[in-house]
Amino acid sequence: MKNPSTKDRDMTSEYTDVPEANVLNTNMQEADIMGMKPETYCMLLHLSQLLNFLSACVPLLGTIVPIVLWAIAKDKSPLVDQHGKIILNWQISLFIYVAASGVIAVTCFIFTFLISIAIMLPLFIPFGFIFLGSVTLLVGILMLVFPIIGAVKANEGKVWKYPLSIPFFK
Repeated sequence: MKNPSTKDRDMTSEYTDVPEANVLNTNMQEADIMGMKPETYCMLLHLSQLLNFLSACVPLLGTIVPIVLWAIAKDKSPLVDQHGKIILNWQISLFIYVAASGVIAVTCFIFTFLISIAIMLPLFIPFGFIFLGSVTLLVGILMLVFPIIGAVKANEGKVWKYPLSIPFFK
């Protein structure tokens, strides 16, 4: 008489002898992404934004790389999808803030230049440049600090939404 486990083994397909390590993990939270845990991948997703500070040849590298990494793995893990949307919202928000501050700075520059000409004073105070310099410094600090905080939280398995980020994607 056959052992019940032998009987079950005979009735199954030929693929039952595959070791468990080679069987795909169907739990999306536990699935590896490029050989990394989702938390580690999300951490790298956040840190890839720092390429903006290193890339003199490709100025938008810190924007392009996180979007590509998110697009590659967003269907493999809902955690990666959520972090990618947060990063994309931040990148779009940054673009809007920088563009708006540039318009305000140019307007201030033109306005103060025209006033200095109208009142015939050589005291031309470039308020536009002062404003633009302040905003540029603030944006630079936020571009450095927010991805680092997001990476630390992602590595802990937490989701941290960047402050001042406009939620385009939810």
